[in-house]
Amino acid sequence: MDPRLELSALQTFTEIQIPVWFSRNFSQQPEGLEALEEIKMLEEEAKNWKKERSALFNLNHPHHTGEDSTIADALYKQVRILCWVMTGPNNLQTKARHVKATWSRHCNIVVFMSSVDDPDFPAVGLNTKEGRDQLYWKTIRAFHYALEKHGNEADWFLKADDDTYVVVDNLRWLLSNHSPDEPVYFGRRFKPYTKQGYMSGGAGYVLSKEALKRFVEGFRTKVCTHTSSVEDLALGQCMEKMGVLAGDSRDTLHRETFHPFVPDQHLTGKFPKSFWYWNYCYYPIVEGPQCCSDLAVSFHYVDSSLMYLLEYYTYHLRAFGYRYRYQPPEPTGLQDSKSSDRGAEHSHVDQKQEAGLQEVEKKPPPPGNKL
Repeated sequence: MDPRLELSALQTFTEIQIPVWFSRNFSQQPEGLEALEEIKMLEEEAKNWKKERSALFNLNHPHHTGEDSTIADALYKQVRILCWVMTGPNNLQTKARHVKATWSRHCNIVVFMSSVDDPDFPAVGLNTKEGRDQLYWKTIRAFHYALEKHGNEADWFLKADDDTYVVVDNLRWLLSNHSPDEPVYFGRRFKPYTKQGYMSGGAGYVLSKEALKRFVEGFRTKVCTHTSSVEDLALGQCMEKMGVLAGDSRDTLHRETFHPFVPDQHLTGKFPKSFWYWNYCYYPIVEGPQCCSDLAVSFHYVDSSLMYLLEYYTYHLRAFGYRYRYQPPEPTGLQDSKSSDRGAEHSHVDQKQEAGLQEVEKKPPPPGNKL
């Protein structure tokens, strides 16, 4: 894509406070201007995040001014998600900062997990080496850290890579009909090597609080060990041993929500029949527009510019005059909450109407009116 078009698109992000310093990726700025933009970036972060214990706590659930976000705001409070992002020291400024500026703004808590501490970013050092053979060690230690430091501050615990884009509001919808007390986890379900399958690492996966507790307990009791450097498979094997269910993350029309590739690969690409993907997916693969749910949750291999493009498509771009075609039932808990609110509101209205009728009955009819 032409960088000028990307910059034009980025200028529309002011409503959700995407930092202007992203433009530095595409053009060299004078030194003084660069320092000014750095100050602006820090000011934006101070408004959006509370930095505490090497984590970022979201201060605002971002949405457009004047947009009806009643349901999203209610789910934001009811379905608390901690997002931890797998990254490394060399990726903080090239990848992780764009995650920080886009989709992670919709998480309740964000923790960037690295091999080395970086208190300024911030990132948590897990005392591992870098490299693909370290991914499961990082995952093990990251989930242990999440439970120890933030176990009481979230209900669900999402693992994502620093090149994964996540629509967190759609994830909340998916999780809203489940309890964090259920031993369950969700993601893009693969099928080989385990009876119930396991979740693709690149597409991201989310553990309930109970699933997280069982994962940590599995290592304490040595039921689970570092069996393989293949992170997603090894975690899936531990989940199965600990009685954690591999959940079905498809929508009510059986369309996938977690995606291990970029959107155009799923929408327009044709996977060769010899490609490993055909043998791995637990559910039948659909290519083309029906590949992906209208409430898609994630895509993988997303570079920095595509991060912002997907943020724009998700939260800004609308076709005029339409109501969303896909209207799944609202979560049960949310319906109950809204019903009680409506009941209280109607009771208040009924009282006002009754008082109004009593007032009318007291007044004599106007002259000339026939009784």
